[in-house]
Amino acid sequence: MLELVKQARAAMSLLNPEAVRSLAGRPVHFGLVSATHAGFAEMEDFLVPPSLSRELRVERYGLVHRAGDPNPPDEVDFVLYQEGLEGPKGTYVFYPGDPQRTVTEILDGNEDLAVPLARQFPAFRHTVVERTIHSIARENALFAVATALPDIVPTVIELPWAFGEWASDTAFLTANQFRMAFLIAAACNRRVGFTQQKGQILSIAAGAFGWRAIARELVGKIPLGGGLIPKGMIAYAGTYVVGKALESWHNAQARLPREERGKAYEKGLERGRAVVQELIPGREKP
Repeated sequence: MLELVKQARAAMSLLNPEAVRSLAGRPVHFGLVSATHAGFAEMEDFLVPPSLSRELRVERYGLVHRAGDPNPPDEVDFVLYQEGLEGPKGTYVFYPGDPQRTVTEILDGNEDLAVPLARQFPAFRHTVVERTIHSIARENALFAVATALPDIVPTVIELPWAFGEWASDTAFLTANQFRMAFLIAAACNRRVGFTQQKGQILSIAAGAFGWRAIARELVGKIPLGGGLIPKGMIAYAGTYVVGKALESWHNAQARLPREERGKAYEKGLERGRAVVQELIPGREKP
């Protein structure tokens, strides 16, 4: 146990919540183009919904600029056109009947701005959190398999930290979940950091040992490496459940109900199966 604590401490030293806070605090500006006042109003309500507090609405309106407004900023990050108007390459369309399409098109190819977009504009929040959860869960599944399957070690160049720095996959997976906790908190416009998220960090650390033990047991009991796929699936599913629990806490200040945790775990296992089979094609299915 002492060795695991030492490894977790070393892992945490590589995490930088200040970098996440800096990323989330980067202002994102939208320019709006419409032929009608109603079109402008629709796009503004999409970006700055009436459900926000008056203080936040005033602040966010400072990031949204109508074409023709006096004293526009020198440049904006995104230009959003009313549906039916054709903008130049590099601009986006607001689809009032399918706003999720707008969200997806903006996020695709702009991953570097995903967290500040989600923090400042709630319409992007759920999609950014879901993508963050999948990304971290995929990294953990990859690492869990790579530690037991040397022939895919080159694939770990996709991971955020060097493979050789980690004496334990438990330490890596747990530290990566800490990173996920910071990113989700930032995307949800919550406080970020070890002290600020102490309860979440302790819960992640406490939960790591149980599901990692299950994964190790599976690998040990299934011959000829057949347990590698379940090991990666469990790494993905465990991380996915943690992510959905964090999302629930930030959105509703409530724990994810037991039934919902079960559903999230099942969904995570299925997603994890697809991810691991992609990583190690040709292996037998679990």
